[in-house]
Amino acid sequence: MARTILVADDSQLIRKMLCELFQNEEDYDICAEATNGQEAIELALKHRPDLIILDLSMPVLNGLDASRELKRIMPEVPIILFSQYADLGNALLNTELLVDRIASKNNAQELVGHVKSLIPV
Repeated sequence: MARTILVADDSQLIRKMLCELFQNEEDYDICAEATNGQEAIELALKHRPDLIILDLSMPVLNGLDASRELKRIMPEVPIILFSQYADLGNALLNTELLVDRIASKNNAQELVGHVKSLIPV
């Protein structure tokens, strides 16, 4: 059975790219797509994904605030913060950041490696 992933990014282009990226991975499926952090929380409760990928900068509720709420209600679900600001993300790792990994949008293939390490099949 495939592992499920929820993707939250306000860019339709990024969401499409991630869906295409994981279409090539037979053991992983995108179960839902959110356009903001609040929608990500609602869809996570509905679909109960195995992993969540959150954009750092989104409208309504950003990735950091969404990750705090998601970890509160689903502490066992790994979260990857997917950001074009990878250096900023690495600096944030030294704070009380409630994500399991930070991946750069400049290297989407690296994201697949993070997913496989967090939710192996």
